Amino acid sequence: MPEPWNSSSPKPHVAPTVSLKLQSGETKSACLTGKNISSMGMSSLKLLKYVLFFFNLIFWFCGCCILGLGIYLLIHSKFGVLFHNLPSLTLGNVLVIVGSVIMVVAFLGCMGSIKENKCLLMSFFILLLIILLAEVTLAILLFVYEQKLKEYVAEGLTKSIQRYNSDNSTKAAWDSIQSFLQCCGVNGTSDWTSGVPASCPKGSTVKGCYIQAKQWFHSNFLYIGITTICVCVIQVLGMSFALTLNCQIDKTSQALGL
Repeated sequence: MPEPWNSSSPKPHVAPTVSLKLQSGETKSACLTGKNISSMGMSSLKLLKYVLFFFNLIFWFCGCCILGLGIYLLIHSKFGVLFHNLPSLTLGNVLVIVGSVIMVVAFLGCMGSIKENKCLLMSFFILLLIILLAEVTLAILLFVYEQKLKEYVAEGLTKSIQRYNSDNSTKAAWDSIQSFLQCCGVNGTSDWTSGVPASCPKGSTVKGCYIQAKQWFHSNFLYIGITTICVCVIQVLGMSFALTLNCQIDKTSQALGL
């Protein structure tokens, strides 16, 4: 005979099916949310990666063009040495240095972005930061020592005139500058004590090359300023893209559990 059920005896166990269903639903929604976050992170990472890659690829080609122009000027240059105290300060040498720096920095940006390499990205960021700080420092020094710089340039040009007949590179440089700027001497035709060269334009109102260069700079000061600001803005954007991509790589790695 089965024993009658007593109220004091333990109740039969009932499986918590409702709570299990709720927990499984919450787990599925959490997994879906994690997948959505990781997919959004991957899409933003790809966008940043390719934007930074093409951004630096364009500048790498620009660096190649500047480097090629500098090498061409070194081989077929008509602009010789005007400042004999700084014999390496020629247009060809400056373009070669600038083009090489642009190519190296752009290469780091391209490889760091396409390979998602944090070390290359941070090297790219640090180099851009150093270049930007150097440009700001140079601008401040030029503003502070503007008068001394003018005196140094005028003195250097006056000394180079004395080498016109003894140095072929100086002769070629002065002939090219006087033909290009339509000027004569540093301050005028009176600077040529040994005779006015044929490259000087004819006329009694011919200005000196130093005065002509200053007038050209003042007349194009707005365009020079806009170009300088655009270069600085591009550098800041490159630094921002590199830092953002670096942080996005960390976030994506954490979301994927790497």
